[in-house]
Formats: sequence, C-alpha cells, structure tokens
Amino acid sequence: MRRNIDMENFSYTETQDKFRNEILNGLKENPKHLLSKYFYDKKGDLLFQQIMKMPEYYLTDCELEIFTEKTADLANAINAFDEPFDLIELGAGDATKSSFLLDFLVKQNADFTYMPIDISGNIIEVLEDRLALKIPDLHIVGLNGEYFEMLDKVNEISSKRKVILFLGSNIGNMEVEEAYHFCSELRQKLNPGDILLIGFDLKKNPHTILQAYNDKTGITAAFNLNLLTRINEGLNADFDVNTFQHYQTYDPLTGACRSYLISLKDQMVTIENEKIQFKENEAVYMEISQKYSLDEINVMAAKNGFEPLREISDSKKWFIDAIWEVV
Repeated sequence: MRRNIDMENFSYTETQDKFRNEILNGLKENPKHLLSKYFYDKKGDLLFQQIMKMPEYYLTDCELEIFTEKTADLANAINAFDEPFDLIELGAGDATKSSFLLDFLVKQNADFTYMPIDISGNIIEVLEDRLALKIPDLHIVGLNGEYFEMLDKVNEISSKRKVILFLGSNIGNMEVEEAYHFCSELRQKLNPGDILLIGFDLKKNPHTILQAYNDKTGITAAFNLNLLTRINEGLNADFDVNTFQHYQTYDPLTGACRSYLISLKDQMVTIENEKIQFKENEAVYMEISQKYSLDEINVMAAKNGFEPLREISDSKKWFIDAIWEVV
C-alpha cells in the first residue's frame, strides 16, 4: 500500500525560483559556494549510487553491515514492538540499507508506516515502485520536499510515536554549528519518547577518509561537476564544465572533509540574465563531510534535547548508528 504526498501549494515555479535564487546568491558571495542538496537530480542520483558502490567509499558498506547483521538490535533499540509508530526516513535515497530493517519489521508484524522523505521526486517514485515489489505488505507514504516542511505535514496526518532515520552520515553534510541547529530544530518537531536513529562517520586514518571522496575513477568529480550541468539545463546557464576541476581536502584535527570546484581560467559565466566572474584558480565551496568522535556525538545529543541510548557500530568501528531518545 502506498501513496505520495507533495508539499501543499508547492509549485514547479516556486521550486525553480528557489533554485535560481540560492544558486545565484551562493555564486555572488565571497567565497563562492553552491548547496550540495542540489547535487541530486536524476543524473546526480545515479552518480551517487555509483559512488556508494565504490570500494573506496567505505561508508555504505559499514552502515550496510549494521543494517544486515544487526537488524534485530536496531529494531529493539528503536522500541519497534511497543506500540504503533511512524518510521520516517530523512533523505531516503534508494533505501538500500533501511529496506533490511523495513523487511524485518514487516515480518515481525510491527505496526508502523514507513514515510520516506526526499528532495528528489524521482527518487521517491523509484523507491515506492521498488519497495512495492520487494516488501508488498509495507505501508508506505512517500513525501517529496524539504525535511522540516514534510515533518510538519507528517505531524498533521499522524499522531503516532515517531522514529526518525537519518542515515548515511547525512548529518556530516553540515558544518558542526549547522548540525547542532539541525538537531535542535528536529527536536522541536518531536515529542518525548520519540526516537532518532542517526548515522555518524567516525574519525579514522585520514588517508582512508580522503580516498573515499577523491576516487581515482573520477566518479566523485563527475558528481560534483554535474551540478554545473544541472544549472546549465535549469537556468539557461553556459558553464563550460571542462574548465572546472574537483578538489578534495581533509583536516584530521577538526574532522572536516571538504570538496571544491576550481576554476581553471579567468572566465565569465552567464546564468539567465546574470553574469558571474570566475578568476583562475578560484575555489567554489561545494560540500562538507564532517567526521566525529564518540564523545562529540554524545555531547551533540545532550545539548539538543536528546538522551543517547546506545551506539551500534560496524565490525571495524568506523561508523556508528546512534540511537537517541527525545527527552
């Protein structure tokens, strides 16, 4: 059973206006930046699925190990059998990992509704079709839009206990201060007793981390550069993608892994009626992938209205899914 909910009064024109404004505003700032949430169009979705399959990109395998080998532990940690609940996945993607938990819960007759939220409407459609075949007894309500806007809608349509999944180290795609703000705002959408299951990539050998975001095959570079193609197609821009180069850094002290696009020459790019000047070797900040220690994770929980219940890790202890309860 499935149904899809789009944002009320959320038109194509409004999404295009927001895309245009955020792209132009970011490129007019100094230093220039683009928002990583816009990586995920149809081509970007496919490229990211390729990234997740790369041997260097250990994050997927680590969290997949947790969801395949410790599924019962996850189910018990989120109190899946105590009462009916809504299982809400933020940034669901293709649900490769969460589908193991979903299948386990359905087979154990847990009373829940799966509500995947994703900014990509394409991903929601693909996900609903895939899960309808794989787990036919799953009750699914797909939501296409921004996380907090969709959580407001969830609260309008259901008063059940909430279990939030925020997997894949998506919290790492925020600056630390932004991650704290995100957790605080998320707490405001939830009630005492609700559960957050959140994935964190842990600090480890810096070479291991850097290789995961700077693969020799160039898939990550193509993923980043695809945003320029998306801007060309969506905003009638004239980026020459061949004149930009992917660049990756990692700071083992702060845990910040950052990606940039570097302009290889002085150039002028037109976006609709706006002209943006790029200097040779100028960097455009694209994305952060923040890494954490266990102590940093527990402090983040406590300072934002959550109680850490437990951490479930992979066998290498490179990645954890932390379970927090709203207090």
